[in-house]
Amino acid sequence: MFTTTNAVGRLVCFVFLLGCWASFPGLGQAPPASPLARTIRLNNPTGTLGSVLAEISQQTGLSFGYSNDVVAAAAPVRIPAGPQTVKSILDAVLSARGLSYTLLDQQIIIRKKPAATKSKTITFSGYVRDAATGENLIGVTVVQPGTGLGTATNTYGFYSLTLPAADTVRLLVSYLGYQQAQWTASGTGNVRHDFGLPVATNELAAVEVVGSREEKIVQSTRMGTINVPITQIKSLPRLFGETDVLKVLQLLPGVQSGSEGQSGLYVRGGSPDQNLILLDGAPVYNAAHLFGFFSVFNADAINNVDLIKGGFPARYGGRLSSVLDISMKEGNMQKFHGEGAIGLVASKLTLEGPIKKDVASFIVSGRRTYIDILARPIIKAQLRSEGEEGSLGYYFYDLNGKLNWKVSPRDRLYLSAYTGQDAFYSNSRREAGETFDQSSSELGWGNLTAALRWNRIINDRLFVNTHFTYSQYQLDVGVDQSSRYRVNDELRSDRFSLSYLSNIRDLSLKSDFEYAPNPNHYIRFGGQFIRHVFRPGALQSNDNIGGVSSQINTVNRQLGNEANLYLEDDYRLSERLKVNVGLRFNSFVIAKKLYPSLEPRLAARYLLTEDWSLKASYARTSQFIHLLANSGIGLPTDLWVPATARIKPQQAQQFGLGAARALRFKGEDYELSFESYYKPMRNLIEYQEGANFLGNTETNWEDKVTSGNGWAYGGELFLQKKSGRTTGWIGYTLAWSTRCFPELNQGRLFPYKYDRRHDASLVIIHKLKDNLTLSGSWVYGTGNATTLAQGRFSLGNSQDNYQDYGGRNNYRMAAYHRLDLDLSKTKKKKWGEVVNSFSLYNAYSRRNPYYLYLKEGKVDAAGNLEESTYKQVSLFPIIPSFSKSFRF
Repeated sequence: MFTTTNAVGRLVCFVFLLGCWASFPGLGQAPPASPLARTIRLNNPTGTLGSVLAEISQQTGLSFGYSNDVVAAAAPVRIPAGPQTVKSILDAVLSARGLSYTLLDQQIIIRKKPAATKSKTITFSGYVRDAATGENLIGVTVVQPGTGLGTATNTYGFYSLTLPAADTVRLLVSYLGYQQAQWTASGTGNVRHDFGLPVATNELAAVEVVGSREEKIVQSTRMGTINVPITQIKSLPRLFGETDVLKVLQLLPGVQSGSEGQSGLYVRGGSPDQNLILLDGAPVYNAAHLFGFFSVFNADAINNVDLIKGGFPARYGGRLSSVLDISMKEGNMQKFHGEGAIGLVASKLTLEGPIKKDVASFIVSGRRTYIDILARPIIKAQLRSEGEEGSLGYYFYDLNGKLNWKVSPRDRLYLSAYTGQDAFYSNSRREAGETFDQSSSELGWGNLTAALRWNRIINDRLFVNTHFTYSQYQLDVGVDQSSRYRVNDELRSDRFSLSYLSNIRDLSLKSDFEYAPNPNHYIRFGGQFIRHVFRPGALQSNDNIGGVSSQINTVNRQLGNEANLYLEDDYRLSERLKVNVGLRFNSFVIAKKLYPSLEPRLAARYLLTEDWSLKASYARTSQFIHLLANSGIGLPTDLWVPATARIKPQQAQQFGLGAARALRFKGEDYELSFESYYKPMRNLIEYQEGANFLGNTETNWEDKVTSGNGWAYGGELFLQKKSGRTTGWIGYTLAWSTRCFPELNQGRLFPYKYDRRHDASLVIIHKLKDNLTLSGSWVYGTGNATTLAQGRFSLGNSQDNYQDYGGRNNYRMAAYHRLDLDLSKTKKKKWGEVVNSFSLYNAYSRRNPYYLYLKEGKVDAAGNLEESTYKQVSLFPIIPSFSKSFRF
């Protein structure tokens, strides 16, 4: 059972919630009565239909919309005298004439009642795409104006909308950054129609802050979900000129970076392994390059980014903290196109185009650093000056590819792949006659993913996506040393070699069904089977020292099978209440040990007014894999291991409560949201004191770890401006994250390493001109927790001093804050465009702490020992960078 801890912290969090709640004007008040329920008295109950409608409008402020061909304004009417509701008056004067009406905001739409037909409903379905490229558009709103009935396209751009049958039906299609499209259909049968949306001519429309979806935050049932447009990601400041998806996500409330410059994600008090990162449906187990300073995602190859922090829909599972769902571009179906960039540390190029126009397309994208190439002459010269020959370097690369084929109007195939690798290498040789010393070492890690997906429209209301995926993450460490030397005129040789490998591989088959029977229901269901192959560590060691040989060969391989089924429904219970309710069943089998898990999911939205909504959510989650994280500075030596008969799966519950409001100020739109959460976690694992991934390699990893529980809770405030020449957001998080392990810290509660009480961000993107953009971001965070010695002691007459560390994570580093700036100018060319960007990372050169070390005191001239002190190491001062990107 989950236990409750830190009552004072929860009380403060609750007070914070009440404070934010109280600051929202009108919250908690009863929703206003409908204008149709208002009682009025007509001055002239007998007259024409037009005069009655005009008098209702004068007394109530309501306006009427109708066609003169439908409403005969000169027709005589007679209304009983006395006070009546607006609804009763309209029912009396319109129903008898075969007319119906709908209230939309402050306007009443009058239309003919639909004629009786053989079919009571019509289903409209199809795809919505970019008119220029053929790229499917995700989250496009498709509505019937005047009724409030509508839907949104799914991850593959497909929509299905079932409406009451009528002689003519009009659909309105809208998506931020694109021109709206309208279409009128006639007839009574089901209709298949695809839309092609042109990009909006107003360039400002392409610079949207978080949320490229048309659905307002007030209307959505989902909590903790943010969509990040690629245009925004490319507009923000960058480190070393590299656009980074994950660093943009770190600017959102509830998301932390961990350490200076790191691209890792710590979401709502969780650890990096608790984030499910999907690239075209395939999991990515290590999303970091350059020891965590860059992510593996090339923004030029990405179409859509969704981050879910809480209220997880039932279709997602396997992690406790978040889901990061990234979709690659599909390739331009109309014409050949390319883009790329040249930066200080890396360059990239993306090419896409049709294989057969409107039938098949491709996209390939590559990126590589050239730090090793630029530094090679300097390093070789330095080694030669020390009497050695050799080299030392580091590089990383990414390759993305995707094929897209329209097999038929109802079938579509996608084949996508990604591979990326980091490599650090060092070799040196020193010779003196017949003797020499030679050494080489390599450290490499990388991902490989592949996904084959088949979309099929089974019928106008039922869509299915089946995909087969492969994913691998692997770490390789290699060391080889040899020497030849003389001992008493005898020439001897020694050699030592070590190879260490750790990896995880997944094979997965999954089918997802989407069924839209009517506008009040959107049902999803499906299942998945995953075959996990874990190799936490395989060590080979050979040595021949002084003529004595020894050999170590250990292999640790484990197999696990994971299966799940889910069902969820996005259900509109009334005009004000909408829920997303689901159930997920997970199971994991390893070495004949079965771990079943039943996970209910619920998210609800209640509209107080058209601009205010309350939201609540609950999710139970389980995770069958663990990450053994070494305490350090981001080396890729963290190992993926499974739940076993001894190590139980991680489990969590997350409760959420919040409010959202749509604001309009001086003609521009804003969105304000507040979310609070409470997340108890259990069966977390950590290394035992003093253990690590290479120590005592003959010991099973299960003997090196200990299990415990964790708690995370807090509140997040988010205000964003989504349109206009100046866009941006303000985010603030007040949070707690604690852990308790019986075998660590004497069983006492301690703060998680990345527990931050306060976290704030300010982001501004401003269009100085149509071709000139200035952006900036400022972040502030409470310092990370760390463990420092608080004193020394000795035992008996021993001369050895021992350090007393007190509690785990007993000290806070200095607060972290940083300002980044970027100025980008676009130049139009005959063949395309060029964007020159100049960025300043850490613009006021704040010396933020990276880690602390103990500087031992020295003995002075009088024989007294000086006091030992901790010194701070900072990583990045102000760093200017320049990049040039291009499109053709």
